[in-house]
Amino acid sequence: MVTSAFSYHAPTSVAEAASLLAEHGDDAKLLAGGHSLIPLMKLRLAEPGVLIDLGKIEGLSYIREADGGGLAIGAMTTYAELQASELVRSGAPMLADAAGQVADAQVRNMGTIGGSLAHADPAGDLPAVAIALNAELITSSTGDHRTISADDFFVDLLTTALEPNEILNEIRIPALAANSGSAYAKFGNKASHYAIVGVAAVVTLDGEGNCSGASIGVTGAGAKAVRASDAEAALVGSSLDDATIIAAAGSAGNGIEFNDDVHASAEYRAHLTGVYAGRAIRAAIANAG
Repeated sequence: MVTSAFSYHAPTSVAEAASLLAEHGDDAKLLAGGHSLIPLMKLRLAEPGVLIDLGKIEGLSYIREADGGGLAIGAMTTYAELQASELVRSGAPMLADAAGQVADAQVRNMGTIGGSLAHADPAGDLPAVAIALNAELITSSTGDHRTISADDFFVDLLTTALEPNEILNEIRIPALAANSGSAYAKFGNKASHYAIVGVAAVVTLDGEGNCSGASIGVTGAGAKAVRASDAEAALVGSSLDDATIIAAAGSAGNGIEFNDDVHASAEYRAHLTGVYAGRAIRAAIANAG
C-alpha cells in the first residue's frame, strides 16, 4: 500500500526538530530508523500529516562513558553500533546481546535505540532491557530537558511518557554494581524475530554468593514492557537455590494481562514468561560468577 500524503522536514539540529514538533503538534511524527513507522504508514495505521526526519541531525549518534560512571548513548545510535561497541559490551553486555538479536542485519544497520524505545512496540527487545538496566531517558523540547526513568517511560501499547513536543535524545545506563551479571533471553517469532516473550535480567551477588540485588524486565507478554517486581523480590536475599529460581521465574508474569493473538495464546505467553525468566535469571547468575 501507499502512505497518505504528508509534508517532509529534515532538520539539522534538535532545536529545529523540537520547534517543528511544537508547530505541528499531534499531526507530526518523528522518523528515526523508519522500520516501525513506515510500515504503519503504508498500512494506513498511522497517517501523520508531517514527517520530521532526525537523520540529518549531527550529534545524536554516540556511545560514551557518562559523567559519574555508566554509559550515555545517543538516541540515533543504531542496533549494529550497540552490538559492536566495546564500551557497551563491557559496561552493559546484555544491551549489546539484545541489539544483536533484533531482526536482521539490514534492520540493525538502520534501526535505532531511541526509535525502538519511543515507538514502544509491545514485542520490541530493548524496552525490557532498558527496564532491567534501570535506564534513564533524556528528552529535549522547546522548553527544558526532562529525565524519565525506564519504569515510568512505557505507558501502554505504542504509548510512552513522551509529550507531543518532546524528542528522546539520550539514554543513560547506570554502571552495574560489582559482582553483577546480566542476560536477555527471548522466544522470538521465526519470521520477524520480534519477541513473543523476552526477559532481561540483572542479578548481583554478595561475597557469599547470595543475591543482593535483582532487576528484571519483561517484553512481548503484554501491551507494554514491565518490571517483574515479584520475581525480583523472590530473588533478593536468597541463596539462589534451584527452588528459589523456579519460584521467582514463575512469578515473573504476575500482574501482566497477557496478549492473545495469532502468534501465541495468552496461556502460552504466560508459560513462556516463566520459562524465559528462568533462563535469563540462570544466565545472569552464571555471568555474575
